Formats: sequence, C-alpha cells, structure tokens
Amino acid sequence: MTLTRFFADQLEREAAISRRVLQHAPEGKPDWRPHEKSMPLGYLAGLVATMPSWIAMAIDQDELDLNPVGGSPPPRVTWNTPADLQRMHDEALEKARTALAGTNDEHLATPWNLLVAGTVVLTAARGIVIADTFTHLAHHRGQLTVYLRLNGQTVPSVYGPSADDPSF
Repeated sequence: MTLTRFFADQLEREAAISRRVLQHAPEGKPDWRPHEKSMPLGYLAGLVATMPSWIAMAIDQDELDLNPVGGSPPPRVTWNTPADLQRMHDEALEKARTALAGTNDEHLATPWNLLVAGTVVLTAARGIVIADTFTHLAHHRGQLTVYLRLNGQTVPSVYGPSADDPSF
C-alpha cells in the first residue's frame, strides 16, 4: 500500500468521525470557552471543519508562514450553523482528496516548512506533516467533544461509544 492510499483511506475514516461531531456544534455561541485560556468554540469548530485542507497545503505548497512579515496571518473561518460547518468540511475534504490523488510517495518524502515571521520553526517531510495533521485533528476534535458536553449537546461516538451514543 502506498502512503497516498493510506492517507486517502485515513482521511475518509476521520471525515466520518468529524462529520458526526460537527453536526452537534451549538449555534449562537462562537465566543464561548470553558476557560479564559481556551479557544473560543466558534474558532475550534471551524478549525476541526477545515483541518483536512492542511493535507492539500502540505502537498501543494512548500511552506506556510503563520505570521508573515508585512502580511497578514491566514484568515479565521466563521460559521453560523452546523450545516455551515458541514459545507466547510466537505470543501476541505475535496481539497485533500484532490491533492492526494495528484501526488505520489516520492513527493511526500520532500521537505515542507512551517514559518513564523519568516523564521523556519519546523521542517519535515510532507508525509510526516500529513500524519501529524491527523493527530492534530484528533486532538482538536476531542477538545470539541468536551465543549459539546459542557454546552449540553450530544457527544457522538468517536473511536468507540459515548454516553450519548452507545451504539458504536
């Protein structure tokens, strides 16, 4: 099995999980956070919805500068309804699918850079960046399930049953 096939299969497995979580995001609480140091719910849900597009970025771009000198950081996404999140997620998935279909394992072995204000803070093979994207997604999706619970929303099954969804 090639890495591109492995990542494409993993993308589909994780997409189904994210879709279940995103459909329960509460409306009208974009600034809600469980603690002053926590991310706002609106930002976190948007991040989970769009994170699959990072796969395309790792394949199609050589680098990302989170705070470019003389420029502006990547824009934050906004949403109003779970349907908005689903649409954003579908768009991010399509970008990732297209990028994976158009690349090969040799390209995934080439370096990719993360910069902050023009300074390289990470260099890794694109395949490693993609693998790390999946773990990063799982981390933030887990945070989002806690936000759901604290807002009285249903917490769907993720990698196994939840108290609200025991029929995994």
